[in-house]
Amino acid sequence: MSTDVLVVGGGPAGRALAGACARAGLSTALADPQLDRPFTATYGCWADELPAGIPESTIAARARGRAIAVGTHDLGWEYAVFDVEALRAHLDAQLAGVEVHAGRVSGPAGPGRVALEGGATLTASVVVDAAGRWQPLNGTARRRPGAGAPVAAEQTAFGVVVPEEAAAALVPPGEALFMDWRADHGEPGWPTFLYGIPVGRGEVLLEETSLARRPGLPVPVLRRRLLARLAHHRIAVPDGARTETVRFPVDRPRHDVDGVLGFGAAAPLVHPATGFSIAAALGLAGPVADAVAAHLPDGPDAALAAARAVVWSPSARAVHRFRRIGLEALLRMPPAEVPGFFDVFFALPSHQRWAYLTGRDDLGGTMRTMGGLFAAADLRLRRRLVLPALRRPLPSNDGVGAPT
Repeated sequence: MSTDVLVVGGGPAGRALAGACARAGLSTALADPQLDRPFTATYGCWADELPAGIPESTIAARARGRAIAVGTHDLGWEYAVFDVEALRAHLDAQLAGVEVHAGRVSGPAGPGRVALEGGATLTASVVVDAAGRWQPLNGTARRRPGAGAPVAAEQTAFGVVVPEEAAAALVPPGEALFMDWRADHGEPGWPTFLYGIPVGRGEVLLEETSLARRPGLPVPVLRRRLLARLAHHRIAVPDGARTETVRFPVDRPRHDVDGVLGFGAAAPLVHPATGFSIAAALGLAGPVADAVAAHLPDGPDAALAAARAVVWSPSARAVHRFRRIGLEALLRMPPAEVPGFFDVFFALPSHQRWAYLTGRDDLGGTMRTMGGLFAAADLRLRRRLVLPALRRPLPSNDGVGAPT
């Protein structure tokens, strides 16, 4: 049987879009090899990014955002952390009427056709790749880069969950530590920061994070640095504490495969400067579904084009390009200068910081932020910000990295 929409990938983005398509009156299928597996990542966003329709019951904690670069900055915004079990239950409740296929996709099998391992084929008018960084319907993304080509820039992190009273020296109650660039871990080399957020139930996630590097900073380095940082602040990690490991690319090009819509992290909706994507995916699910429903009577190509225009409007494409330039500037920046760069950024007016960190299609706001950052920077930082726009991507940071 053929459906109107086939969504590949059952993470938050795929579930949200499949549910939205079904509510829009489209016959919808969802394919994932382990649809019953729990969500294990920690998802968060700025509270004002939460789209309408996300119930408060899915939020585990809210806290004021704070950052430390050279100095300390009150961001002026509230951070929201999802209760992943409640979020999954909410999204599952939206899947009524969605046809579920518990199979692993091996690749495309022609226009509107997707092959599953084992030989089965699924057919739909509109096919969506929402399978995150794996992008099973994007053969180009799965190829190894050729000689001399840049390897993927990755965000990597290692974290532990501790009681909030233990974390209070770094993350006081009611606060979320967006970034702490102090080198309290005691190691030279590639810069990393502490990310500390309440996750509900009286617990706090403390995570040593490498914002972006080619290739990603090894997780054992991050683990060592985190434990040294916590020891510096006399924070004990309980025996058996829950841990979290993070690794995903932040420089993927736009998903541009004939006959397939990339969605969620596969699009990629991942912000190169933060790694955030869930708010964008949840917010776009409804508009994408409505676009498909409105244009499918004109044919699959029209529906796919309309959905792509929602995800990648001309302004969103331009913002994505500017963010990639900003990422390259960060990858080329000498490690010792990174905290100073963020000190300048966090000192910008709130509306400029907000535009850059959240406005994925706010081209005017993004340009004003970049202009404000350039005006506030000294001559050396200005060169760091401008030159990457004129150069090819840096192939690797291996000559700059931290000890392994």
